[in-house]
Amino acid sequence: MKKTNRREFVQTAVKATVFTTIGAPAILSAACSAKPSEDTTDEESAIAALAFAQVKLPYDYAALEPNIDATTMDIHYNKHHTAYIKNVNDAIAEENITFATEAEFFANVSTLSAKARNNGGGAFNHNFFWQVMKPGSEAPSGKLADAINGSFDSFEKFKEQFTHAAMTRFGSGWAWLVNDNGTLKIGSTPNQDNPLMDISDFKGTPLLALDVWEHAYYLKYQNKRNEYIANWWNVVNWSEVASRLV
Repeated sequence: MKKTNRREFVQTAVKATVFTTIGAPAILSAACSAKPSEDTTDEESAIAALAFAQVKLPYDYAALEPNIDATTMDIHYNKHHTAYIKNVNDAIAEENITFATEAEFFANVSTLSAKARNNGGGAFNHNFFWQVMKPGSEAPSGKLADAINGSFDSFEKFKEQFTHAAMTRFGSGWAWLVNDNGTLKIGSTPNQDNPLMDISDFKGTPLLALDVWEHAYYLKYQNKRNEYIANWWNVVNWSEVASRLV
């Protein structure tokens, strides 16, 4: 049997795993990886173990209107997010990155290139973002409501603090609600960083995220980030947020 060429193997494995999935979890496991052939070495299998995958958008492009317009959703998902997925998988192949999971990737991101870090963050952050939105929104209830009230005194105060974090993130970045060892915290990260990264000053398990890059809102809101944030509250998927609170 012909011995698999190392470069061909890595490129094939990465391409094979860039697919869309339905209901993918926030942290994608090595189950998304391609199965290595019997002729591959252990080293080659490790290199191909991790590949980021783009979740299928849980709703139509126009489903979040009038809060987020269909054209922005189309471009955001099919251009920006798709590019992050491709570029991080290219970096994994080019740099022989051998981490088995996204969690491990982010826990060691300080050892990786800017290409791997930025695109890996963009891939994960957007997968997360799509899933914590839905058409229509109701206030959180049950355990999540209790946790928010316990940490921020009230839902309205929570919204004020989260909005402040999103408004004061200079330039491009993300606002986050995280669970930090049982305590809910609000913060923000620059560019495509996230709270799972070892280089992040703000850490925790993500529960809610808001993209405040201009490409997320500029077609509809121009420079009015405040209006984008105010309307975004109308499409938060609190059931999904609650499912991440464990």
